[in-house]
Amino acid sequence: MADHQLQPLTGAFQTIDIADEQGTRRLANDIAMVLKPGDVICLSGDLGAGKSTFTRALIRAFAGDPDLEVPSPTFTLVQTYEFDRFDLSHFDLYRLEEPEELEELGLDDLLETGAALIEWPEKADGLLPGNALWIQITQPTEDENQRRFSLYSDNPVWQNRIGQSLATRSFLGSAGFPDAARRFLAGDASLRTFETVTSGASTAVLMRWPFQGDAVPEAVRAYMAKVHLAQDCRAIVAVGTELRTHGLRAPDLLASDLDNGLILSSDLGRETIVVGGKPVRERYLAAVDVLAKMHGEAWPKMVTLADGGQYQVPDYSSNALVAEAALFLDWYVPKVTDSPADETTRAEFERLWRDALEGISDAQTGWVLRDFHSPNLLWQEGAKGTDRIGLIDFQDTVYGPVAYDVASLLLDARTDIDIALETELYDAYVSARKMQSAEFDEAGFSKAYAVMAAQRISKILGIFVRLAERDGKPAYLSHLPRMLGYLDRALDRPFLSDLKDWYASYRH
Repeated sequence: MADHQLQPLTGAFQTIDIADEQGTRRLANDIAMVLKPGDVICLSGDLGAGKSTFTRALIRAFAGDPDLEVPSPTFTLVQTYEFDRFDLSHFDLYRLEEPEELEELGLDDLLETGAALIEWPEKADGLLPGNALWIQITQPTEDENQRRFSLYSDNPVWQNRIGQSLATRSFLGSAGFPDAARRFLAGDASLRTFETVTSGASTAVLMRWPFQGDAVPEAVRAYMAKVHLAQDCRAIVAVGTELRTHGLRAPDLLASDLDNGLILSSDLGRETIVVGGKPVRERYLAAVDVLAKMHGEAWPKMVTLADGGQYQVPDYSSNALVAEAALFLDWYVPKVTDSPADETTRAEFERLWRDALEGISDAQTGWVLRDFHSPNLLWQEGAKGTDRIGLIDFQDTVYGPVAYDVASLLLDARTDIDIALETELYDAYVSARKMQSAEFDEAGFSKAYAVMAAQRISKILGIFVRLAERDGKPAYLSHLPRMLGYLDRALDRPFLSDLKDWYASYRH
């Protein structure tokens, strides 16, 4: 191959004509949103085609910093940027003398934890991963501002991901945010991802819910159904609408494409009820007020949507509660014993949990938001009453023992709640409920609180180990000592003595 000769590419799965540099930045932004560790993007084009412009725009979009300094690695050949999400490495192979020199640049090692953008990939002479995304940039007309981006890959996953991101951009355009800057906000412990979209002074939150077709493995989908996790974004529309109807602060729905799993909502900010890693007493008390209000009102099992359809809030069945608690067996127990739980252990675990749940069968039931803890409780400075707490991540709402959400808040998985604060918050909740109704069953609630606390902590211990072991997120292991301390508190009740004895065998 002649020096710097472009390798002919055929069979583009997507061709995009762009009128100006703003369009280039927009496309780079859209592709940055679907990058994953291990990805390679090869940028092919003549000198002056716009490879560096595109690459800088993509790195800045990924960083969420439009002013980030992105120098050309023409002489160093590679420049790596460290980001919280994962690292990006920018290669410029223009001055590569021999293709084998690519190995010395450490591409394989960099791809283990990050992604790579490669200009002049032709110089690598076939040594690049075969599943890379190739983008060829050409000038289709004499207009020096116009560019044509032709996308190629032997990996069908790229076609799906690029298609989803471009469809998201189209959705934003129809919602009044055509040129908005998209910024990765979070990927929660599920398959959902969140972005902020900003256009001028307007900011909104986009939730991408990629649960269509074969996007979710059958085994995962079966578990979601078993424990009543929402598989349709209609859940967030239905639950959010009902919360607002009851006077609670849920994000306003700005636009939705329910068939494609896209929800655009108002942005309630990033400030939670925790500051500097520590719980703020006033804010937790405000969150208690929200729960007391919810639990003093009637909530429907069927919600009518604006399009006339209906959404049924699933029951938090005993089978679901036991299956969730069993994540402790599935993940935590093997970690501390170096062997999976046997069938005898599982049978005893299930028997003990069904007995405990039967013991609270008469506890008050209602809507359970299920993740009522600090990451999902956004502090609204200057607001009054229950409006001070913004509610998010409520799509998995179920109809079950209301004590679950109280335990979720008072034994917050993401921050240390000492016994004194837990007691104060508990007493505040009970006092508020007694003021609502003289028929409030304090003894029954106390028992349900303990059982639901132990169930939730068991589930979370399993989830945190799973996130570390299966999903490569070891930081979650730092939360285990806190959760084990909470578990001791929850099980320290006479009516949970059998469960306490069982768990004692696995305290390591």
